[in-house]
Amino acid sequence: QNDSCSSTAGAGAQFQKWKLKAEQAKKVEFIRTTEMLKPQLANAEKGTNRYLYNRKSDLRVEYSILVELVHRMSISRKTEKAKILQQLSKIQSDVKRLQQQLNDARPTPEFVDKLKETMGEIENAISAFKEEQRQIYEQLLKEEKATMSELSALERKVKLWVLGSSTAGKVLKLPSVNKVLEKHLPEEVVEFERFLQQTGEWQGGWDDHDHQTFLKVWTKHKGRLSYMDEALEYLCGQTKEDIEQRDKWYQKFLILLERKKE
Repeated sequence: QNDSCSSTAGAGAQFQKWKLKAEQAKKVEFIRTTEMLKPQLANAEKGTNRYLYNRKSDLRVEYSILVELVHRMSISRKTEKAKILQQLSKIQSDVKRLQQQLNDARPTPEFVDKLKETMGEIENAISAFKEEQRQIYEQLLKEEKATMSELSALERKVKLWVLGSSTAGKVLKLPSVNKVLEKHLPEEVVEFERFLQQTGEWQGGWDDHDHQTFLKVWTKHKGRLSYMDEALEYLCGQTKEDIEQRDKWYQKFLILLERKKE
């Protein structure tokens, strides 16, 4: 029986040695493969950069902006990580100091006061850390919401652009104003109808959501320039120049509409 146990133990030891050798061989092979792939990766990155940074490349500017953004975000993450580690390290140090004080506990009023002071410092540090992280989290949620809103606006624009591209030929073939009716309609009516057809009908080429949002903000501020900041906040997919152009369009729209009514 002892021989059988010894034989089993020996077989187990041999198996463990074989397993360790196999794992070691896999690690060596992985490292060798990684080292072989490094030059290929470097060449691929070099070729990509050569193409993207080429003056003739349409993506050069966008790629440069993206690289700079990634670099700034990386630095920001490292800074934030270092700050958090520093805060946690201080809290940990305070906790260790409290533990040391408890180990050296002496039932005196001075000791109790010192203990309360240390516990208060730890509690304040933890509360401040949690509050700061909560504010960061809320800010990230706001940024995520704004980003999703911008993406939705861009998605709507792309859909409208695709739809407009597919029907552009048909639209261009339509007469701006019926030639027969032009002779029988007042000049103000013809001018208004021509303006609508040339600039995207009653919404000026914008989708219904953006157009209604613009009207709501513009009307709220009665057309004063103070509406711009609020308009930019709600119209995430539009730039300041877009809104300024929309303002000019709407001003002309109102003038021509008033003439038509007269």
